[in-house]
Amino acid sequence: MLYPDTVESELLVHKPWFVGSIFGTVLLLCTVLNLAGTSFGDLMQPVIGDPAQSGVYGRLVTAFVFSILFCLNLALIGFAPRAIQIVIVWIELLGLFLLFVHSFDLNLPFIWRNVPFLIAQGMATTIYVSALSLVFASIIGTGAAIAKLSSNGFAYGIASFYTSFFRGVPLLMQVYLIYIGLPQLGIVLDAVPSGILALSVCFGAYMAEIFRSGIASIDRGQWEAARSMGFGFGLTMRKIILPQGVPVIIPPMGNMYIAMLKDSSLVSVLGVWELTFLARTLGQPTFNHLEMLVTVAVIYWILSICLELAQSHLERHFSRSKAR
Repeated sequence: MLYPDTVESELLVHKPWFVGSIFGTVLLLCTVLNLAGTSFGDLMQPVIGDPAQSGVYGRLVTAFVFSILFCLNLALIGFAPRAIQIVIVWIELLGLFLLFVHSFDLNLPFIWRNVPFLIAQGMATTIYVSALSLVFASIIGTGAAIAKLSSNGFAYGIASFYTSFFRGVPLLMQVYLIYIGLPQLGIVLDAVPSGILALSVCFGAYMAEIFRSGIASIDRGQWEAARSMGFGFGLTMRKIILPQGVPVIIPPMGNMYIAMLKDSSLVSVLGVWELTFLARTLGQPTFNHLEMLVTVAVIYWILSICLELAQSHLERHFSRSKAR
């Protein structure tokens, strides 16, 4: 028996076509309104004066069309398999997004002229900064995680202070402290190394907790069994602990990688020629800020999708290994 407060959740969980139907209906309605030259602002205006002149009849017709489209979409999408339903929902949402962007009346020739430079310079720099930061952050996070799991109080104190400080201070503040503060100590770093260092130490603190939780999730008997067989710490980690901990670590690590990719935009405050900096620079002379911001947002989205696909592939691979 389903209680009233669980009916909605059951519908969304077991009937994914319901969500797709809603978005599909909105998409179809937006298309109809766009072709008819009617905006949602016109539909929301109050009825004043003669109904024939105020457009109330047109709004009633629009509401009727909306109801018909909703029912059709609701009925038709329910017959499709789950994979097809997902594809349909994605297509409908993408259509809604394109309609939303189209309403901005963007200068498309300006976008196409600058896309090659954004990809060649901005995206390449963003990937370069993010990739190096990922490597260094993973190394720092692994070391800090091992230190926090150690029985040595000195190592634990350093690691806990490190994770507490760099997780407690905003990343933008860390970028400024490294780029502006280190020269006060005689250590002068260029903009790109400063950005990479800030991203590495900041996300290394978060990754330390992810690695620590993944390693701690392995039963203590695994360590004891490895010691009884004469395995050292390194061999135990490499052959026993990490293979079991990786499936636990991958989902949060994937989220961290995507977050780092997006947060690499903060190094634009240092003048690094990455995507966000170029979006502001290219759009400023002609006041085409929105064109560049939308373009860069789409590029970030595509890069994030690539990381999501890689994460899904790794999760499936290690879940099969675990099943065996």
